[in-house]
Amino acid sequence: MSTITAPAPTARVSAGTVPFAAAGLLFVAYPVLRPWADQAPEGMPEAFASPAWLAGHLAAAAGFLLVGLGLLALRDRLGTATARAALVVWWTGAAMTLTYYGAETFALNALSDRPDLPAMAEAIRMGPTQVAVFGVGLVLLAVAGVLTALALRPGWVGVPFALGMVLFLPQFFTGPELRIAHGVLLGAGCLLIAVRAARTHR
Repeated sequence: MSTITAPAPTARVSAGTVPFAAAGLLFVAYPVLRPWADQAPEGMPEAFASPAWLAGHLAAAAGFLLVGLGLLALRDRLGTATARAALVVWWTGAAMTLTYYGAETFALNALSDRPDLPAMAEAIRMGPTQVAVFGVGLVLLAVAGVLTALALRPGWVGVPFALGMVLFLPQFFTGPELRIAHGVLLGAGCLLIAVRAARTHR
């Protein structure tokens, strides 16, 4: 007669902690690796052509995906309506956000040698459809961050992560220093959830 074997404790801990821990490191890497020369039109070719442009943006994209996996583990562990809602809202927001990240990452890199690069960058980044999809996606991610904090106990554990997600859209209107600080805040929030998940399983 066949039997069902429960997952080993190490596997359960990994499922809940590793995605959040890895996402935290990647969210810090995103603004640290990302070149900032594109803040001025004359610096755009150098920034967009840099391998660090690809690395930084791909780190952010991977971070969004890993948080989704972490939330899947939290949903299975907590089994609450709030945790389920956080998962669904996160994946919806991540799908919308990543379409914008893909265009910014690869299109701007491929067009880095164009003489009309500033105009092309403006069209790629600020077209009304792109801005709407990106904005709605980030709002949904902010909602998912708040739902994640509400699902966790004690509630303060998820506050840094929720705050980082709520500030994800506003931080685009700040300078490199504040954007790096935001990455550190979000990374710390992810790591705090990872530690909490590991202690809960233990």
